[in-house]
Amino acid sequence: MIGQDGGVPIPPLRRAPVQRRSAERLGRILDACAELLDETGYEDLSTRAVAERAGVPIGSVYRFFSNKRAMAEALAHRNLDEYAARVTERLAASAADGPDGGGWREAMDVVVDEYLAMKRGAPGFALVEFGMPVPVTATPDQPNHLVADRLRELLGERLGLEESGEAGERVRVAFLLAVEAADALLRLAFRVHPEGDPVIVAETKELLRAYLAGVLD
Repeated sequence: MIGQDGGVPIPPLRRAPVQRRSAERLGRILDACAELLDETGYEDLSTRAVAERAGVPIGSVYRFFSNKRAMAEALAHRNLDEYAARVTERLAASAADGPDGGGWREAMDVVVDEYLAMKRGAPGFALVEFGMPVPVTATPDQPNHLVADRLRELLGERLGLEESGEAGERVRVAFLLAVEAADALLRLAFRVHPEGDPVIVAETKELLRAYLAGVLD
């Protein structure tokens, strides 16, 4: 199943929604899953509780998902779609202010700021974010790889990024390292302060600028 903007695929559903009513029901199930993650955590999450919160029969949940893990994975991918949409909207607004729109440094600030906004306010995001809330075996499709690839796609045309050859590979690696570094530092920021320590957030932005300057300038 493809994400809302045609990007990262959501893990295969048992049955993809075809009609609008079915898609709306799937949305309610994922909304309920997000709310319950905030309230109970992943370990105590259950498909039955999700069905009750969403106001749908338990069979409707199993129509889409085989278990709670599959639900959480789908929520994580929906989060990535929403994050990409928010970044795109912000970048479009800044581009309207001028032909450059602040360049790649402003774009990186938007990337960080929209992550912080979701971390602080999106239901279930604090636990699931863009990947599973429990340890999984590392694969090429692990969350930070998906985030890095999505951001590189979003910013590629805007920043004139190389997409092939040695230069393209350097950009790909640079985005992955930037996402990995930002992920670790912003997690630290939220361990230090429930809303994300502002000093650590500011230093994270400075670190990203310093590192990416060698690739994007």
